[in-house]
Amino acid sequence: MKKIIYYLILLLFFILISFTIIISTIGINTDRFNNLIIKKINQTNSNINLKLSTIKFKLDVKEISLFIETINPQINYRKVDVPAKKIKVYINFFSIIKSNPEIKKINLVFNQIDIVELKKISATFKPSNFTSLINNKIKKGKFNTEIEIYFNNGNLLDNFIARGSVTNFETEVINNIDLEKTSFSFFADKTDVLIKNISSEAGPIKLEEGDIKLKLSPEIEIESNFKTNINYNNKLKKYANFIKDLDFAKDITNLEADLNSSFFINLDNTYKVKKYNFKSKGIIIKSNLNFKKPLKNFFFKDEINQLTLINSEIETNLSFKKNTTSISGKYLLNGEDPLLFNLENIINKDLLKLKLNTQYKKPLELEIINYKKPRKLIANLFLNLEKQKNKIKINEMNLIEGNNLISVKGLKLNKEKFLSFNKILVKTYDADKINNDFNISYGKKISIQGTHFDASNLSKFLKQKSKQNILSSVNKEIEVDFNNIAVPLSKKLKNFKLIGKIQKGKFTKISSKGDFGNNNFLDITMKTDQNSEKKYLEVFSDLPGPILSEYDFFKGLTGGKLLYSSIINEENYSSKLKIENFKVINAPGMVRLLSLADLSGLADLSEGEGLSFDTLEINMEKNKETLKLNEILALGPSISVLMEGYQNSDITSLRGTLVPAKTLNKVISKIPVIGDIIIPKEVGEGLFGISFKMKGPPGKIKTTINPIRTVTPRFIQKIIDRNKKSK
Repeated sequence: MKKIIYYLILLLFFILISFTIIISTIGINTDRFNNLIIKKINQTNSNINLKLSTIKFKLDVKEISLFIETINPQINYRKVDVPAKKIKVYINFFSIIKSNPEIKKINLVFNQIDIVELKKISATFKPSNFTSLINNKIKKGKFNTEIEIYFNNGNLLDNFIARGSVTNFETEVINNIDLEKTSFSFFADKTDVLIKNISSEAGPIKLEEGDIKLKLSPEIEIESNFKTNINYNNKLKKYANFIKDLDFAKDITNLEADLNSSFFINLDNTYKVKKYNFKSKGIIIKSNLNFKKPLKNFFFKDEINQLTLINSEIETNLSFKKNTTSISGKYLLNGEDPLLFNLENIINKDLLKLKLNTQYKKPLELEIINYKKPRKLIANLFLNLEKQKNKIKINEMNLIEGNNLISVKGLKLNKEKFLSFNKILVKTYDADKINNDFNISYGKKISIQGTHFDASNLSKFLKQKSKQNILSSVNKEIEVDFNNIAVPLSKKLKNFKLIGKIQKGKFTKISSKGDFGNNNFLDITMKTDQNSEKKYLEVFSDLPGPILSEYDFFKGLTGGKLLYSSIINEENYSSKLKIENFKVINAPGMVRLLSLADLSGLADLSEGEGLSFDTLEINMEKNKETLKLNEILALGPSISVLMEGYQNSDITSLRGTLVPAKTLNKVISKIPVIGDIIIPKEVGEGLFGISFKMKGPPGKIKTTINPIRTVTPRFIQKIIDRNKKSK
């Protein structure tokens, strides 16, 4: 009996094993569940039309679960055939016993799908821009996928899982730029989508080790991490469209970089971006910018045609609230030696914050203080500024080069117009000797104080024309106190003091005094008529040379005393200049004129001891465009000159008469009555003169003379009139 029971058990076990093997491998044909499977598939989407072939009942040993499998089912979605490979339906074992089968999950395995085929069913996809993307941008690709659909105890749809891969994917990104050689794997369920192992190329841009996580509920969130290699050159100009909104992109000739990047995007239910964040960190191996318009300003003497970055670390963080970028490394200007730099840039809505700390080797020049940095010396530049719309605030700007320091703090500008500043510090050296040491403070009044100020180029700087008055918002009193001021022609002005008033960026009141030494002084006064708003300016100097050094007309003038008076009405003024008891030595224009007039003796004299003059008087008028010289009269014992003409930015035009002193003239001057009338004894000039013209653009003025010597009644009348006035 025991043996029978033993064999019976053994038989049952064998049958069970055999049944298990058969049901897990070959399966059992059945059509009992056909309608149930079709019903459940339609439950996921009513647009699916399913036709099943042979169905087999099987056992999944791993999951210890029964399932129904069909090979090569016919699936039609919106009249488009979907290449399905097989369908597995997992059924609750106990529900079969109860004759009320319950499906736990459905597994759909598809054959490889050509992504182009998705265009046939894309009309059903949401949102509509996604449909447009598939139809217009996607070019090719292969799609492998498997979908698992889960049901709850109530036989209702609970969740789904889709997994697979995409290979050889290609799509247009922007303006005929394609994303190529793209591959990735994916996983998706009801709430999340995970894309991993992304690799792709877009011309010079290679993406590797990328991943994207898409959260679908309750709102859409997208996260991504990826590595990027960029190898761009100007032969690939179309790829600059990625950054076409940046002006400097047009100047990029090559860019090599390795970056690690990530981004986060949050969309609401209408697919509107609520917030985003983009981070990137890496290294710029090399980047060249060749500027179509060379960079140049009054500060940087050399034109900058090329900027190169090498071995520079870059970090970027972009979001709705704030965008930050920092770059630190080495740069080259025009291919010269590499220098260190560090740049931090923060954009918060319309507020820009920038910090720049860099070395600079090219020459720098500030004419207003006669500061020059030689080419070979390295300066350190630091800039900390804020910009909001048209307003710029320079919190701090420092130039440090050896012992030289120029520092500006709290400078505020609006549309390039000056508003205010806190303090300016200047300390510079020329040939190891201090030439500037002063500070400027801007409070209730403007205060300028210091021991040294180099004004050698000040008049040249002030002559430069500007389209607008950048100081038009300045309305303050001003005080100036300098111990030493360097002025042209190696002169020193000591103990210079000035008090005045500035309105709308222009002086309306000045009272100043300075000492040249040896009882030689400089006085400047200005008053404004409150009714007419006319300004009355007077300048007196015991040394005219430093005042007139920047004017070519006065080159060679030495000695004398200067008195200048002017009536200024807005942009127009009428002025008188008078200089007494001076010499002209080696003045190029005068030497050339005398040589052309065949007055070689006087020419030699002008190049040697110099020509002496008793007086020079100039009456002139000026508007925005033209300086009109109504009369220039110079009287001297050897020669006298009368001129008139005009000057503008394009041309100088002068005509006049030159009268040398000759023996005949001296004889005539001794004749009683007649000589006194025709030629005053004080003048000692002659009846015969030489007419001349001086005309041409700046630096190319040509001098011509009239070879016919004629009596010049106008000239003589001027001398007679002057003589009468002197009496």
